Amino acid sequence: MAESPASSGHMAVSHLVAASGLAKRGVLTRVVGDDCEICDVTHTSQEVKSGSLFCCIIGETNDGHDYAEQAIAAGASALLVQRELPVSIPQVVVSDVRVAMGLMSAALRDFPSQKMVVIGVTGTNGKTTTAQLLSSVLGEHGLDTRVLGTLSGERTTMESTDLQRTLASFVVEGVQAVVMEVTSHAMVLHRVVGTTFAAAVFTNLSQDHLDFHHTMEQYFAAKASLFTPEFTNDAVVNEDDVYGRLLIDAAKIVVHPFSQHDVRDIEITPRHHSFVIDGHECVVPLGGRFNLHNSLAVIATARFLGVPMSTIMRGLASTSAVPGRFESVVAGQSFDVVVDYAHTPDALERVLQTLRESVGSSVKILVVFGCGGDRDQHKRQLMGKVAGALADGVVITSDNPRSESAGDIAAQINAGVDVADSHKVIAIELDRRAAIAKAFDVAKTGDVVVIAGKGHERTQTIGTDIFSFSDVEVAREILGAHS
Repeated sequence: MAESPASSGHMAVSHLVAASGLAKRGVLTRVVGDDCEICDVTHTSQEVKSGSLFCCIIGETNDGHDYAEQAIAAGASALLVQRELPVSIPQVVVSDVRVAMGLMSAALRDFPSQKMVVIGVTGTNGKTTTAQLLSSVLGEHGLDTRVLGTLSGERTTMESTDLQRTLASFVVEGVQAVVMEVTSHAMVLHRVVGTTFAAAVFTNLSQDHLDFHHTMEQYFAAKASLFTPEFTNDAVVNEDDVYGRLLIDAAKIVVHPFSQHDVRDIEITPRHHSFVIDGHECVVPLGGRFNLHNSLAVIATARFLGVPMSTIMRGLASTSAVPGRFESVVAGQSFDVVVDYAHTPDALERVLQTLRESVGSSVKILVVFGCGGDRDQHKRQLMGKVAGALADGVVITSDNPRSESAGDIAAQINAGVDVADSHKVIAIELDRRAAIAKAFDVAKTGDVVVIAGKGHERTQTIGTDIFSFSDVEVAREILGAHS
């Protein structure tokens, strides 16, 4: 069978504009210049090669239009622009480069997401774990599955050019299913435009990223925009979450809700959770009540996809620990150490509450955490309040302070600790390694130390410098030295 222009990765600009549906979407203004052939779509001038369509994105600090001449010198055959430039090569002029870029990236590769089962997972917390669990289940079902998200790249959700290129490579490799995390930033910045999802999963919503979205209403609207006919016809939604219920009420697509009320005989420990659903006993080797909801999201999604319950149970039972998500660190110490990515008030509350539920009131829980700089400042006092109320001891430290003062951030966290709980603050130690060591020095036999905020991350950003730093590895090193 003859290869189509799209599947071959080469298309004339006129054909690409038509295949992308830019006019139907209402973003096409005009096409300037003669027709030419395109072999790639990119937004990065350093990636331009002969035959590339270079997309001039207007960002917060840089304007891609300023790099057009550099792209042309590197071999770009055409430009995607929001304002016509005085250049000699063809230009596709649109009202929104980001939207058009996603559509053209997908069209050039014959819309690869439609050739696989692609599942999008969104929510404030639980995206990474849910994606990994679902991948395990789909793998057990015999599908060659890939995961795209926090653990797979620089961005949780890739820019559309990179995403469509990656999805197309999966098609060539014979991949049958992709589970990808979809962030609220990605929705606002149109990174998944051009992608078709077999289903979209909503885990929960709580305060985060308000430096970008400004209000919870706008944050929710960004998440909710995934659950529209443009992207999918089916939604898997947590109806135990207030925003999940709002999503269900407003949905214009088919909703498959899940709830902890669907299960019985729930058992939660720091190392696993188990329950019975529709007569099937499910044991998952991940601790924490919050992981119960992640498992339920996976069950609802997999059932919608036609995976038998027996297969789902095996897939969940065989999953491995997700790096930095309620991850235990064992190095011969007499107390438990848990590393978790909890970097929002809600996530920290969930981790501390599930530990209290698991270990009882007689065990002391110590927490080490900070907050990132150049991010939502409003959550810092809230996280201080949560830590003071739910932990028995608190060590406030730095996270990724970036351009802000680590001391100022720590002071804002400390200000959130209620006066009645102020005695619980063991120390404000801005050196994160020293802060972890301080908590270990204080910990007694049987206690639990939670190191929160950075989870799987392997670096720490202070000012403009990026240092190697892994909470898990640092904790193991300190414990090894102590033993």
